[in-house]
Amino acid sequence: MNACEVPSELSNSPGLPKSPEGDPVFPEPWAAEAFAMTVHLHQKGVFSWGEWAQALSAELHKPGRADDGSDYFDAWVAALSGILVARGIADPGDILALQQSWQRAAEATPHGRPIELANDPLGVQVVAQSGE
Repeated sequence: MNACEVPSELSNSPGLPKSPEGDPVFPEPWAAEAFAMTVHLHQKGVFSWGEWAQALSAELHKPGRADDGSDYFDAWVAALSGILVARGIADPGDILALQQSWQRAAEATPHGRPIELANDPLGVQVVAQSGE
């Protein structure tokens, strides 16, 4: 069994939508990418399983979350962002700038075309943190 076949303990994250076979189900490609980034960062030791479960659970239980779980991966991304900011790995302003840039790119992309960050009519200016 290779590393890709070994399920991550993050597959047991609270509320993670699963197929009848028990595999994670993603509503959009970005959700699968967020899951993959989280698994990778966990495997690299950026955070423990307990830290992840606590951060995700806190996001899932915030007031205003959808009762039907339709915003599950929004909570997932918020939890991941929170951990990265708390560890000093990401800057909250940079995260917000990227979110806004992706939104503008989505709005500027013709229907049926792939959304690409390059489609943002204003571009995005994110400054890498010093020392990296």
